[in-house]
Amino acid sequence: MSLAPLDHDVRQAYLARLGVEPEPPSPGALRRLVQAHAERVPYETLWIQAGEGWGIDPHDAAARIAHQQRGGYCYHLNGALGLLLTSLGYDVRAHVGGVHGPEGPSAAVRGNHLVLTVAGLPDEAAPDGTWYVDAGLGDALHSPVPLVAGAVTQPPFAMTLEQTGAGTEAAGWHLVHDSFGGFTGMSWTDALASTADFEAQHQRLSTSPESGFVRVAMAERRDATGVDVVRGLVLSRIETGSRSDEQVTDRAAWFGLLAERFALPLRELAPEGRDRLWGHVLAAHRRWEQQQAAPRP
Repeated sequence: MSLAPLDHDVRQAYLARLGVEPEPPSPGALRRLVQAHAERVPYETLWIQAGEGWGIDPHDAAARIAHQQRGGYCYHLNGALGLLLTSLGYDVRAHVGGVHGPEGPSAAVRGNHLVLTVAGLPDEAAPDGTWYVDAGLGDALHSPVPLVAGAVTQPPFAMTLEQTGAGTEAAGWHLVHDSFGGFTGMSWTDALASTADFEAQHQRLSTSPESGFVRVAMAERRDATGVDVVRGLVLSRIETGSRSDEQVTDRAAWFGLLAERFALPLRELAPEGRDRLWGHVLAAHRRWEQQQAAPRP
């Protein structure tokens, strides 16, 4: 990814948004920073329906997070987080990943996810000092994970990390998500990645009519006990063994929900962008209601 240093003012504003003070790299410091990121910087695709057309330059993403109180999806969240960690002295590597459904990993999903690992921080849980860091999966991780095969328990989810292809050019890892999660799994290779490795998938995910990100506006915010999810006009809360859903169909209440529950006040979004976003989610919700009311064959 980008080797250019993170602008000092952006770094300061970024840390202020996270509510953390800079400190020397350590497993504990990494954990505090990543948890704050999960809790304060939401996974969101609202920019697609609002017609903002973001690219995936990590410096642009970091500036939006720091100064505009926005989020993004994996390329933005992990790209910006990688820059921030690098600026704080961490040894960060980017990798090509692929989020998949029940069909399993495949070439078709390669590059639809940006993965980070951080090296050089040994402790009892990570003897070789390598950690898997991922702020870009939405409803999965709340904390960094030692890059060691085995169970990954981060309430409300019980996940599994598997090593794949050891000793081959395809060596990498596979995260199996909890059945309560929003996807089945995600695999990645150990090889280092560049921004160019993700351009084609970003174009498809953010513009294709077949993309779920284009069809449904969404935001997710993780915390220590669960995850809040808004998909269109349906708000969900997932905690251990439970899920609640409610419809939020009033425009003012919906934008208020984004500001209060997801830390997305959207102050920089022009009025026409708000109108476009609301029009999209309302039309999609009405189509969904019609489908639910239609007679079953």
